[in-house]
Amino acid sequence: MKIAPTRRQMTLGESLQARGVSRRGFLKYCAATTSILALPPTMVPRIARALEQARRPSVIWLSFQECTGCTESLTRSSSPTVEGLIFDSISLDYHHTLQAASGEAAEAARHAAMEENFGNYLVLVDGSIPLGNPGFSTIAGISNYDMLMETVAGAAAVVAIGSCAAFGGIPGANPNPTGAVSVRELITDKPVVNVPGCPPIPMVITAVLAQFLTFGQLPDLDHYGRPVAFFGQTIHDRCYRRPFYEQGKFAETFDDEGARKGWCLTSSVAKDRLPITRARP
Repeated sequence: MKIAPTRRQMTLGESLQARGVSRRGFLKYCAATTSILALPPTMVPRIARALEQARRPSVIWLSFQECTGCTESLTRSSSPTVEGLIFDSISLDYHHTLQAASGEAAEAARHAAMEENFGNYLVLVDGSIPLGNPGFSTIAGISNYDMLMETVAGAAAVVAIGSCAAFGGIPGANPNPTGAVSVRELITDKPVVNVPGCPPIPMVITAVLAQFLTFGQLPDLDHYGRPVAFFGQTIHDRCYRRPFYEQGKFAETFDDEGARKGWCLTSSVAKDRLPITRARP
Protein backbone atom coordinates (compact mmCIF):
# COMPACT_ATOMS: atom_id res chain seq x y z
CA MET A 1 0.00 0.00 0.00
CA LYS A 2 1.34 3.41 -0.97
CA ILE A 3 1.50 5.75 1.99
CA ALA A 4 0.56 9.32 1.21
CA PRO A 5 3.21 11.83 2.28
CA THR A 6 2.49 13.82 5.41
CA ARG A 7 1.93 17.57 5.14
CA ARG A 8 5.48 18.26 6.29
CA GLN A 9 6.90 15.77 3.74
CA MET A 10 4.81 17.04 0.83
CA THR A 11 6.31 19.09 -1.93
CA LEU A 12 4.57 22.33 -2.80
CA GLY A 13 3.11 20.67 -5.90
CA GLU A 14 1.69 17.76 -3.91
CA SER A 15 0.21 20.09 -1.35
CA LEU A 16 -1.54 22.21 -3.99
CA GLN A 17 -2.82 19.12 -5.80
CA ALA A 18 -4.23 17.75 -2.55
CA ARG A 19 -6.10 21.04 -2.10
CA GLY A 20 -7.74 20.78 -5.51
CA VAL A 21 -5.64 23.32 -7.42
CA SER A 22 -5.71 22.37 -11.11
CA ARG A 23 -2.62 22.25 -13.27
CA ARG A 24 -4.07 25.05 -15.37
CA GLY A 25 -4.67 27.25 -12.33
CA PHE A 26 -1.16 26.59 -11.04
CA LEU A 27 0.43 27.49 -14.39
CA LYS A 28 -1.63 30.69 -14.57
CA TYR A 29 -0.25 31.67 -11.17
CA CYS A 30 3.31 30.88 -12.33
CA ALA A 31 2.78 32.97 -15.47
CA ALA A 32 1.45 35.88 -13.42
CA THR A 33 4.37 35.61 -10.98
CA THR A 34 6.83 35.57 -13.87
CA SER A 35 5.23 38.67 -15.35
CA ILE A 36 5.12 40.74 -12.17
CA LEU A 37 8.72 39.84 -11.40
CA ALA A 38 9.64 41.25 -14.83
CA LEU A 39 11.08 37.90 -15.96
CA PRO A 40 10.89 36.62 -19.56
CA PRO A 41 8.02 34.21 -20.44
CA THR A 42 10.57 31.45 -20.96
CA MET A 43 11.02 31.34 -17.19
CA VAL A 44 7.44 30.13 -16.56
CA PRO A 45 8.30 26.40 -16.90
CA ARG A 46 11.33 26.80 -14.65
CA ILE A 47 9.31 28.56 -11.95
CA ALA A 48 6.55 25.94 -12.20
CA ARG A 49 9.05 23.07 -11.98
CA ALA A 50 10.89 24.61 -9.04
CA LEU A 51 7.71 25.33 -7.09
CA GLU A 52 6.28 21.88 -7.74
CA GLN A 53 9.42 20.15 -6.45
CA ALA A 54 10.19 22.52 -3.60
CA ARG A 55 9.80 21.25 -0.06
CA ARG A 56 7.82 23.44 2.25
CA PRO A 57 10.25 26.10 3.48
CA SER A 58 10.42 26.75 7.19
CA VAL A 59 9.11 30.19 8.08
CA ILE A 60 9.17 31.90 11.46
CA TRP A 61 6.76 34.84 11.64
CA LEU A 62 7.43 37.39 14.37
CA SER A 63 4.79 39.97 15.28
CA PHE A 64 5.95 42.99 17.26
CA GLN A 65 4.42 46.49 17.53
CA GLU A 66 1.58 46.03 15.05
CA CYS A 67 -2.20 45.84 14.70
CA THR A 68 -2.35 42.28 13.28
CA GLY A 69 -3.65 43.78 10.03
CA CYS A 70 -0.88 42.13 8.00
CA THR A 71 -1.95 38.71 9.25
CA GLU A 72 -5.63 39.58 8.80
CA SER A 73 -5.06 40.43 5.12
CA LEU A 74 -3.84 36.89 4.51
CA THR A 75 -6.31 34.98 6.66
CA ARG A 76 -9.58 36.79 5.87
CA SER A 77 -9.69 36.34 2.13
CA SER A 78 -13.30 35.93 0.94
CA SER A 79 -12.30 33.10 -1.39
CA PRO A 80 -9.15 30.95 -1.56
CA THR A 81 -6.55 31.97 -4.13
CA VAL A 82 -3.56 30.09 -5.46
CA GLU A 83 -1.22 32.57 -3.79
CA GLY A 84 -3.11 32.08 -0.53
CA LEU A 85 -2.76 28.33 -0.84
CA ILE A 86 0.95 28.62 -1.60
CA PHE A 87 1.40 30.80 1.46
CA ASP A 88 -0.57 28.27 3.48
CA SER A 89 1.67 25.51 2.12
CA ILE A 90 4.85 26.87 3.66
CA SER A 91 5.90 25.40 6.96
CA LEU A 92 4.77 28.22 9.21
CA ASP A 93 6.55 26.91 12.27
CA TYR A 94 5.93 29.90 14.53
CA HIS A 95 3.29 32.60 14.56
CA HIS A 96 2.00 33.39 18.02
CA THR A 97 -1.28 34.80 16.65
CA LEU A 98 -2.17 31.72 14.60
CA GLN A 99 -0.48 28.74 16.25
CA ALA A 100 -2.33 26.45 18.60
CA ALA A 101 0.62 26.11 20.97
CA SER A 102 1.19 28.69 23.69
CA GLY A 103 3.63 29.44 26.47
CA GLU A 104 6.68 27.18 26.68
CA ALA A 105 5.40 24.93 23.87
CA ALA A 106 5.24 27.88 21.47
CA GLU A 107 8.77 29.00 22.22
CA ALA A 108 9.98 25.41 21.98
CA ALA A 109 8.54 25.27 18.44
CA ARG A 110 10.44 28.42 17.47
CA HIS A 111 13.73 27.08 18.80
CA ALA A 112 13.17 23.69 17.16
CA ALA A 113 12.56 25.33 13.78
CA MET A 114 15.71 27.42 14.19
CA GLU A 115 17.86 24.41 15.04
CA GLU A 116 16.46 22.00 12.44
CA ASN A 117 16.65 24.51 9.58
CA PHE A 118 19.68 26.55 10.58
CA GLY A 119 20.86 28.71 7.70
CA ASN A 120 17.84 27.92 5.52
CA TYR A 121 14.71 29.29 7.18
CA LEU A 122 13.04 32.60 6.45
CA VAL A 123 12.01 35.14 9.07
CA LEU A 124 8.93 37.24 8.35
CA VAL A 125 8.43 40.21 10.64
CA ASP A 126 5.45 42.51 11.00
CA GLY A 127 5.46 45.41 13.39
CA SER A 128 8.18 47.83 14.45
CA ILE A 129 10.72 47.12 17.21
CA PRO A 130 10.74 49.40 20.29
CA LEU A 131 14.15 50.37 21.63
CA GLY A 132 13.08 52.89 24.25
CA ASN A 133 12.28 50.29 26.90
CA PRO A 134 12.34 46.46 26.58
CA GLY A 135 9.06 46.29 28.47
CA PHE A 136 7.11 48.24 25.82
CA SER A 137 6.53 45.01 23.88
CA THR A 138 7.45 41.48 24.91
CA ILE A 139 6.59 37.93 23.91
CA ALA A 140 7.00 35.15 26.49
CA GLY A 141 8.86 37.68 28.61
CA ILE A 142 11.38 38.32 25.82
CA SER A 143 11.79 41.81 24.40
CA ASN A 144 11.07 42.27 20.72
CA TYR A 145 14.66 43.28 20.10
CA ASP A 146 16.13 40.20 21.79
CA MET A 147 13.72 37.84 20.03
CA LEU A 148 14.45 39.39 16.64
CA MET A 149 18.23 39.22 16.98
CA GLU A 150 18.14 35.66 18.34
CA THR A 151 15.83 34.39 15.59
CA VAL A 152 17.54 36.13 12.69
CA ALA A 153 20.99 34.77 13.64
CA GLY A 154 20.41 31.50 11.75
CA ALA A 155 18.07 32.77 9.02
CA ALA A 156 18.74 32.80 5.30
CA ALA A 157 16.86 36.07 4.83
CA VAL A 158 14.36 38.40 6.45
CA VAL A 159 11.16 39.84 4.99
CA ALA A 160 9.70 42.91 6.69
CA ILE A 161 5.93 42.67 6.21
CA GLY A 162 3.91 45.89 6.29
CA SER A 163 4.82 49.53 6.76
CA CYS A 164 5.53 49.22 10.48
CA ALA A 165 8.23 46.59 10.00
CA ALA A 166 9.56 48.22 6.84
CA PHE A 167 9.68 51.87 7.93
CA GLY A 168 8.44 52.15 11.52
CA GLY A 169 4.83 52.92 10.59
CA ILE A 170 2.45 54.51 13.07
CA PRO A 171 4.44 53.39 16.16
CA GLY A 172 7.48 55.18 14.76
CA ALA A 173 5.68 58.45 14.01
CA ASN A 174 6.68 61.57 15.96
CA PRO A 175 7.06 61.84 18.87
CA ASN A 176 7.77 58.07 18.73
CA PRO A 177 7.38 57.43 22.49
CA THR A 178 8.56 53.80 22.28
CA GLY A 179 11.65 54.49 20.19
CA ALA A 180 10.27 52.28 17.42
CA VAL A 181 12.59 51.36 14.54
CA SER A 182 12.28 49.28 11.39
CA VAL A 183 13.78 45.83 10.83
CA ARG A 184 16.31 47.15 8.35
CA GLU A 185 17.72 49.57 10.92
CA LEU A 186 18.74 46.62 13.10
CA ILE A 187 19.57 43.80 10.68
CA THR A 188 22.65 44.61 8.62
CA ASP A 189 24.26 41.19 8.12
CA LYS A 190 21.32 39.44 6.43
CA PRO A 191 19.33 40.18 3.27
CA VAL A 192 16.24 42.19 4.23
CA VAL A 193 13.29 42.66 1.86
CA ASN A 194 10.77 45.38 2.65
CA VAL A 195 7.17 44.66 1.61
CA PRO A 196 5.41 47.84 2.82
CA GLY A 197 1.70 48.49 2.81
CA CYS A 198 -0.99 48.81 5.45
CA PRO A 199 -1.69 45.99 4.92
CA PRO A 200 0.66 44.70 2.19
CA ILE A 201 -0.63 42.89 -0.90
CA PRO A 202 -0.45 39.09 -0.35
CA MET A 203 0.69 38.53 -3.95
CA VAL A 204 3.83 40.56 -3.30
CA ILE A 205 4.69 38.38 -0.29
CA THR A 206 4.15 35.10 -2.14
CA ALA A 207 6.06 36.33 -5.20
CA VAL A 208 9.08 37.05 -3.00
CA LEU A 209 8.81 33.54 -1.55
CA ALA A 210 8.35 32.05 -5.04
CA GLN A 211 11.52 33.70 -6.33
CA PHE A 212 13.45 32.54 -3.28
CA LEU A 213 12.24 28.96 -3.83
CA THR A 214 12.95 29.05 -7.56
CA PHE A 215 16.33 30.74 -7.73
CA GLY A 216 17.61 30.55 -4.17
CA GLN A 217 17.87 34.33 -4.09
CA LEU A 218 15.71 37.34 -3.37
CA PRO A 219 14.40 39.78 -6.00
CA ASP A 220 16.20 42.95 -7.01
CA LEU A 221 15.54 45.72 -4.52
CA ASP A 222 15.36 49.50 -4.75
CA HIS A 223 17.13 51.86 -2.35
CA TYR A 224 14.26 51.41 0.12
CA GLY A 225 14.77 47.65 0.13
CA ARG A 226 11.52 47.02 -1.79
CA PRO A 227 11.16 44.57 -4.73
CA VAL A 228 11.69 46.63 -7.87
CA ALA A 229 9.16 44.50 -9.77
CA PHE A 230 6.38 45.87 -7.56
CA PHE A 231 7.67 49.24 -6.44
CA GLY A 232 9.76 50.31 -9.44
CA GLN A 233 6.97 52.54 -10.77
CA THR A 234 4.51 54.89 -9.15
CA ILE A 235 0.81 55.31 -9.92
CA HIS A 236 1.83 58.56 -11.62
CA ASP A 237 4.09 56.62 -14.01
CA ARG A 238 1.24 54.30 -15.06
CA CYS A 239 -1.60 56.84 -15.17
CA TYR A 240 -3.48 57.10 -18.50
CA ARG A 241 -3.58 60.88 -17.99
CA ARG A 242 0.24 61.04 -17.97
CA PRO A 243 0.54 62.36 -21.58
CA PHE A 244 -1.46 65.46 -20.57
CA TYR A 245 0.79 65.92 -17.55
CA GLU A 246 3.77 65.90 -19.92
CA GLN A 247 2.04 68.56 -22.01
CA GLY A 248 1.34 70.71 -18.96
CA LYS A 249 -2.43 70.37 -19.27
CA PHE A 250 -4.07 70.25 -15.82
CA ALA A 251 -7.73 70.24 -14.85
CA GLU A 252 -8.67 72.95 -12.35
CA THR A 253 -11.58 71.00 -10.89
CA PHE A 254 -12.73 67.38 -11.12
CA ASP A 255 -15.71 68.28 -13.31
CA ASP A 256 -14.35 70.99 -15.61
CA GLU A 257 -13.82 70.67 -19.35
CA GLY A 258 -10.16 69.69 -18.91
CA ALA A 259 -11.07 66.82 -16.61
CA ARG A 260 -13.63 65.58 -19.13
CA LYS A 261 -10.96 65.66 -21.83
CA GLY A 262 -8.69 63.48 -19.72
CA TRP A 263 -6.26 66.16 -18.53
CA CYS A 264 -4.08 65.50 -15.49
CA LEU A 265 -5.92 65.82 -12.17
CA THR A 266 -2.88 66.89 -10.16
CA SER A 267 -3.82 69.89 -8.03
CA SER A 268 -2.48 73.32 -8.95
CA VAL A 269 -0.43 73.32 -5.74
CA ALA A 270 1.09 69.87 -6.26
CA LYS A 271 1.85 70.36 -9.95
CA ASP A 272 4.26 73.19 -9.14
CA ARG A 273 6.31 70.71 -7.09
CA LEU A 274 6.54 68.06 -9.83
CA PRO A 275 9.07 68.34 -12.64
CA ILE A 276 7.38 68.28 -16.04
CA THR A 277 9.35 66.30 -18.61
CA ARG A 278 8.06 67.39 -21.97
CA ALA A 279 7.23 64.58 -24.37
CA ARG A 280 9.50 64.22 -27.38
CA PRO A 281 8.11 65.73 -30.60
